[in-house]
Amino acid sequence: MYDVIVVGARAAGSPTAMLFARAGYRVLLLDRIRHPRDTLSTLYIHQPGVAHLNRWGVLDTVAATGCPPLDHARHQVKDVVLEGCSWPADGVTAAYAPRRYLLDRILTDEAVASGAEFREQSTVDELVFEEDRVVGVRYRSGRRQFEERARLVVGADGMRSKVAELAGARTELEDPILTCAYYSFWSGIDTGFEVYESTRKWAGFVPTNDGLTLVGTYFPMADYDRVRADARTAYLENIFAITPVLADRMAGATQEDRLFGTGDQRNFFRQAAGPGWALVGDAGHHKDSLTGKGITDAFRQATALVESVGDGLRDEPRLDKSLRRYGERRDDLVMDGYRDTLAAAELRPGRRLPLMRAIVDDSQMTARFFSTISGVLPSNELMTPELRERVGV
Repeated sequence: MYDVIVVGARAAGSPTAMLFARAGYRVLLLDRIRHPRDTLSTLYIHQPGVAHLNRWGVLDTVAATGCPPLDHARHQVKDVVLEGCSWPADGVTAAYAPRRYLLDRILTDEAVASGAEFREQSTVDELVFEEDRVVGVRYRSGRRQFEERARLVVGADGMRSKVAELAGARTELEDPILTCAYYSFWSGIDTGFEVYESTRKWAGFVPTNDGLTLVGTYFPMADYDRVRADARTAYLENIFAITPVLADRMAGATQEDRLFGTGDQRNFFRQAAGPGWALVGDAGHHKDSLTGKGITDAFRQATALVESVGDGLRDEPRLDKSLRRYGERRDDLVMDGYRDTLAAAELRPGRRLPLMRAIVDDSQMTARFFSTISGVLPSNELMTPELRERVGV
């Protein structure tokens, strides 16, 4: 009998298992793949997410993989350029963008070091119920079938979550898919973290491990069929069309990996929890990757769930109340970022041009701007009375 079974051992599940284990609970962590393995990701961890890594004691390990600290950002919309950085989050000044096969392994290793039991290549097929309460899982590993019981089963198994499906988690909010995204890894680009936007076009440069840079671009979802018919040509044309500077930047670069892409960037909230179960990360809430908030939000949700449960896991009525509280807390944590992401994913950056023009020579206001992007400052606090007067709103 475990206290917690966590299904999925990536950026949401491994921290959840780690934190429950550190709280003194007996934890089983399952994943259907064999680690390490890469996954589709923008890689970017904003300062509040890095602050979680620091509090958990794994930031030095992440930095030791060789991914550079990203403490300077460039954001260009048409002809307006802002440069600066977010305010610190709990003393953390830099963002990081480690490759996922490195980050996920670090987090899983830390969960095991904290006392969780990890079983990879283990695929959950069923949840075990007693009346309407989830009390365990049935899973297979190789040719063998297993059943394990727990007071709480946590689905951290991604956007297409099997746990969410089996638990009957209802969709509480859903918006249309807005963009499709393509990226690859390049060498020979001297860059920091940079974002370039134009109408119906978006491109980003994200330095990562081994001297490589993730170069990504986004298209309106309406263009998906055209784009995927010749994805590499569309990818390069979209980047170069934003500004001629990008063609010059990539002239001497070498593409070091295949082109990755997706047209399945769903935007939704699922029910966060129910009797004996909870969802964290993309299993419960997913949004367009354009703003790079997914990893940071996964860390925040894992923390919120474990803090909400506290020492009440073994008291069923108390646990049920804690899970309801977690659902409310999750929505409060990520709703602003969800709305900001949907607005950005419309790929109509001209709306922000008056604001950006008003602060382009103001380093303090530029820092506020980047702080709303990172999540250090709520977006509704960006517009000070003075700035409203400057912009004319």
